[in-house]
Amino acid sequence: MAKKHKYTVIDLFAGCGGLSLGLYQAGWNGLFAIEKNDFAFATLKANLIDNKKHFEWPKWLPQTPHDINEVLNNYESELLALRGHVDFVAGGPPCQGFSMAGKRVEDDVRNQLVFSYIKFIDLVRPRIILFENVKGFTFAFDKNKTVKAEPYSIKVIKKLHELGYNVKPHIIDFSKYGIPQRRNRFILVGVQEGYGSPELFESLLETTKSTFLQEKGLSEHTSLEEAISDLLRSNGEAPTPDRKGFVSGKYGIARSNYQKLMRGDYDETHMLPDSHSFAKHTSEKIACFKSLLECYPVRGKRIDGDARKEWNIKQRGITVLDPDAISPTITGHPDDYLHYCEPRIMTVRECARIQSFPDWYEIKMKYTTGGKMRKVEVPRYTQIGNAIPPLFAELAGIVLKQLL
Repeated sequence: MAKKHKYTVIDLFAGCGGLSLGLYQAGWNGLFAIEKNDFAFATLKANLIDNKKHFEWPKWLPQTPHDINEVLNNYESELLALRGHVDFVAGGPPCQGFSMAGKRVEDDVRNQLVFSYIKFIDLVRPRIILFENVKGFTFAFDKNKTVKAEPYSIKVIKKLHELGYNVKPHIIDFSKYGIPQRRNRFILVGVQEGYGSPELFESLLETTKSTFLQEKGLSEHTSLEEAISDLLRSNGEAPTPDRKGFVSGKYGIARSNYQKLMRGDYDETHMLPDSHSFAKHTSEKIACFKSLLECYPVRGKRIDGDARKEWNIKQRGITVLDPDAISPTITGHPDDYLHYCEPRIMTVRECARIQSFPDWYEIKMKYTTGGKMRKVEVPRYTQIGNAIPPLFAELAGIVLKQLL
């Protein structure tokens, strides 16, 4: 009997582990993951190293946070020795400098990590690669320049061609694959000569999607209410175990297949959902939120400009969520969204649900941060906002096996 192939993967810029979690659920075997931030790595380690034992992890690499350039500089010979033994390298370099939701900073030093990713690919030479970033990655930084600039997406494609990969870029809308939010991302798939065509990736997603979702009891489109209605504050409260002075919400009845899938059997052993701690709002803000919920005529569209003054909104802007629609893109800013029926912002767990993280996946470290610390800390909200939805990652992992 032929030995079953063991599909191996390395996750670069792994964050809190959304991509690795999906690949684990799709049957991939992690070799190791590289993540620089202490907070994000703490979440990945707790769930996928300590709990699920997803990674084999080589003895030469400490199980600690690592900067990718540190790994490239200190372990070049060990990485070269991996050639021929790695099926897949996945990664999503930091997107802040490219995001259309931000200022798009051309000289953001994090933009150069794209080329660290390329260098890693050059050393290891996996059979398949997947590169993920925001849609803005496909737009050039050409402001005030006489010669049209080249988008980073084109630079990456050219470099990978030079390394012998057939590559195909895709703009993927995750909401088409059971994720209850609008989230468009640039996905680049590369395959070494002699294996399947990267051109097939998106069509295979489509042909595999129906069976994949059906086996999980899900429909293609899950509304916000179907995703999180069992997490209402009205279900009851209890002190937050890991956040002194705050309260968390209790589980309500699971009313949709999506909720049942996300909960699994976690609610049988835990009274409180993890990271379901409510923010403390002033009476003035609660009054504003109640007014918006009762009277604001538009759901799912950001309130900014003159409307902020009219509705006494002090923050930069807010979106009143629509229970019957999918959510806007989940970000790392908790104040961006007002719950669809309660006068409060969303909890970390509600954001994680919308991102398709199962409830057993426990998010670690601080809940929020602010000011200058935003540049160095990655609290729970940001970890979730930066992640690839595990449900999509699982489907992608199933499809990518078909290209080997």
